Amino acid sequence: MRQSTTMLDLPTPGQGLHDVTTPITRWTREQGMREGLLTVFIRHTSASLLIQENASPAAARDLERWMTRLAPESREYEHDEEGPDDMPAHLRAAVTNTSLTIPLIDGRLALGTWQGVFLFEHRRRPHVRRLALHLLGE
Repeated sequence: MRQSTTMLDLPTPGQGLHDVTTPITRWTREQGMREGLLTVFIRHTSASLLIQENASPAAARDLERWMTRLAPESREYEHDEEGPDDMPAHLRAAVTNTSLTIPLIDGRLALGTWQGVFLFEHRRRPHVRRLALHLLGE
């Protein structure tokens, strides 16, 4: 059994779903493992991770609109040190994922045909988000 780890720094242009499948897949392939389990962890509290539809941009837009309705910006939040999008970003991250686990089978991530890995940026301004990747396998 082997393991590999790395940190990926990924810029986001601002709020929304950003497909990060390619850099994650590229790093995983470079490890040369055939079977295993990949954990992807985001080191932030105002962004999150999702496995989601990767073919129709409308799916991402619908999800983003739904999330905005679920946790809207409001003056009623006590936590607003970084602006009006601060607390809604934390709420949106709380109902999504900070980590994903994806099987590696025959050297490939076992994502379905229409699945991609997305970084869900919940803040309006651009950020550089850091992902920790851990691959355990052989």
